Amino acid sequence: MKKTINVCVLLFLILIGSSTSAQTDSILYQIEMNGIASSSSTSPFWLQNNQYGVVPFNPNSLSFIAKIQKDKSVSTKLFDYNFVSSAYINITSKTSAILHELYLNGRFWVFNASVGMREERYGNQDETLSGGGFLFSNNARPMPKIFVGIEDFTPLFFKNRLIEIKGGVSHGWFTDQIYTQNLLMHHKYGSVRVGGKRSPIHAQYSLDHAAQWGGSIQGVGAQPSGFNDFVDVFFARGGSSASTLFEQINVGGNHIIAQGLKLELTLKDYELNAYWQHLAEDKPIRIMWNSVNVADGLWGVSIKTKKFPFIKKILYEYLNTTDQSGPFHDMDGVVYGGADSYFNNYLYQNGWTHYGRTIGTAFITSPVYNKNKEFQILNNRVQVQHFGIEGEYKHYFFKVLSSFINNYGNYSSYPNETKIKSTNMLFEINKHFENIFHLDAGISVGIDIGEAYSNNVGFSVKISKRGILFPRVKK
Repeated sequence: MKKTINVCVLLFLILIGSSTSAQTDSILYQIEMNGIASSSSTSPFWLQNNQYGVVPFNPNSLSFIAKIQKDKSVSTKLFDYNFVSSAYINITSKTSAILHELYLNGRFWVFNASVGMREERYGNQDETLSGGGFLFSNNARPMPKIFVGIEDFTPLFFKNRLIEIKGGVSHGWFTDQIYTQNLLMHHKYGSVRVGGKRSPIHAQYSLDHAAQWGGSIQGVGAQPSGFNDFVDVFFARGGSSASTLFEQINVGGNHIIAQGLKLELTLKDYELNAYWQHLAEDKPIRIMWNSVNVADGLWGVSIKTKKFPFIKKILYEYLNTTDQSGPFHDMDGVVYGGADSYFNNYLYQNGWTHYGRTIGTAFITSPVYNKNKEFQILNNRVQVQHFGIEGEYKHYFFKVLSSFINNYGNYSSYPNETKIKSTNMLFEINKHFENIFHLDAGISVGIDIGEAYSNNVGFSVKISKRGILFPRVKK
């Protein structure tokens, strides 16, 4: 992992130097200050979640963020590159400085190769109003990865772009060292979109396979992490003889499969997107509408319009994770295959988390909320109604999120389950002030109501400035 970061730093410095000397690419910068004050013992749900782990858990904080980057080129040149580097300082009861992103990406034709830590987006959910994807959201800190593949939808060899594809494979390292040391990450995905450039309707299907593997586990020891073990993980096969007996019988590592469907309809004044995401953590793996836990999933619809004077987009999502293939995995010698306990694993007990936050949907409660300081996920059976609105009035951009959650804990307490309700809201306004040093400013209010996250009101004030660090020089 250290070698990967060192290589990333070296390549980053080379690219900075070449960009500065040639002055053919614009290097952008951004500096930001964000202050939060809250009435409870934590910052409100929507002020801290889905922020890539940048916003502190503490109720009152002051953060300073600095970022430089080169964006992807809009040209069709054969070779291109982009990079991001950012760090932040959080001041709470104690001060911490964290390198957040350090990412280099090169593109040759349609193929990409990259290395480093980056804020990534996976899944077919709405980018601005969604509560987050099922398997991957914006909730956890980035981890170092190596990636090869096709990042953007690319048409096959048809003039009307009837079929487009994208996908790739990445290898990553968990850096939090919680319970498991030197834990590894495997992720591959593929998506196909059908419709063509002239059609107003497009259909999309995606498949993701993620796995945690290798590492050294307390009380168990080092898990196999050689090349042959990587091949076994890649094809989701049973572990080698160096694995635990259960890993040899089942599969080596903690594997999660996600499938997604999406329909896109583009009309003159409206854009309609409808999507469905499904998760599987146990065999048998079937097509999503025929799975044993088909009742679980994320369903969403968003409408973007030019017809209304102030509202630009509205969204509704429904998330259900209460089925989990039934309440019992086995009983009296009979294996039922249920109690999937999403994002938890018997061997990798830190689960599908990074630095105490779920990598997937934030509605499955992150371990940072555990009052008993456990590092496992204690609440993964939820039903969520999530709404979002965004718009603009006289160059004031606003966003409203409102989530109504029924929390059922997990199946360990079944059938004596208790429903704990929670309402979490966000009101956000942003504006660019051209005549005041070209600053961007925003005010956010987060409100939590209910026992799950306690009654809480918090305020956030954000001021940022962005610009060109090294301007592009025209020939």
